[in-house]
Amino acid sequence: MPVVWPRVLVTGATGFVGNALLEAMVRDDRVVSAAVRCNDASLIEQVTQYPIGDLSSNNNFSDALKGVDVVIHLAARVHVIQESSLDPLTEFRKINKDATLNLARQAVEAGVKRFIFLSSIKVNGEITQPGEVFAPDDRFVPIDPYGLSKQEAEHELLELARETGLEVVIIRPPLVYGPAVKGNFALMMKWLIKGIPLPFGSVHNRRSLLALDNLVSFIICCVGHPKAANEIFLVSDGADVSTTELLQKVAKALGKKPLLLPVPVGLMRFFARMIGRSDVADRMFNSLRVDDSKARNLLGWAPVITMGEQLKITAETYLKRKSV
Repeated sequence: MPVVWPRVLVTGATGFVGNALLEAMVRDDRVVSAAVRCNDASLIEQVTQYPIGDLSSNNNFSDALKGVDVVIHLAARVHVIQESSLDPLTEFRKINKDATLNLARQAVEAGVKRFIFLSSIKVNGEITQPGEVFAPDDRFVPIDPYGLSKQEAEHELLELARETGLEVVIIRPPLVYGPAVKGNFALMMKWLIKGIPLPFGSVHNRRSLLALDNLVSFIICCVGHPKAANEIFLVSDGADVSTTELLQKVAKALGKKPLLLPVPVGLMRFFARMIGRSDVADRMFNSLRVDDSKARNLLGWAPVITMGEQLKITAETYLKRKSV
């Protein structure tokens, strides 16, 4: 007897992960709808859109949730480079915790069976020491408002699951990269294309990364897998790299020879502190490794694409858009 694909509602559908997830589902002839701020002509036409306005704790999802079996909640307030709020934690909580719980409670009332929440590895923390890795059951040590708001949302969702029977699945990805990636990853590609000498030729940290295709694959795996219910998962490509190695791999994908100078990490940290950018230095030089064995062993999941393959696609997309 064929397995019936559940009816899925996605939030954050116009974002980096959301767009890729919708494309993958539609490509596999799966029925999916999206809760959006307003109707968006850029979304795939096979996706039914439900405008709900700006994400808040007051959104009404009643129409969007009718007949839905699984909610995939990707929408969030992410890192703000130029933070203008005098109370960032309150602003993060409004979206990442309060709005999330509003949606989850309405999902329970509508009879939704499963709620998949895209959290963040920042719930575990920012740094792993040599020989250590983050695991799903580690003690929570978020150190910034974003990570704390995600941790609080996780706690409330699991409480709701215990009270109502809603199946909650929590996914904490590390840095996600892929076609149309923005932020520091796109800036790194820009530097490499221009041939700018970079002082990162001798960085020996280890960082776990996650290809966009692998994250999409894992989310889809969690939609219907019975063993995913009420579990927390860390997921990665399974090939940790240093900052130096990552730059070399990205340069290769771009068809460029990187100019990486072996500047001592201690010296770069000193200058970063002098200009008030210790946070950037931490991301560049610290290790952050995850143990994704639970995702692989419990669900039988495995990456669908290698880092090299995803970087090649990412580079091709970046170069194509740059030439337009």
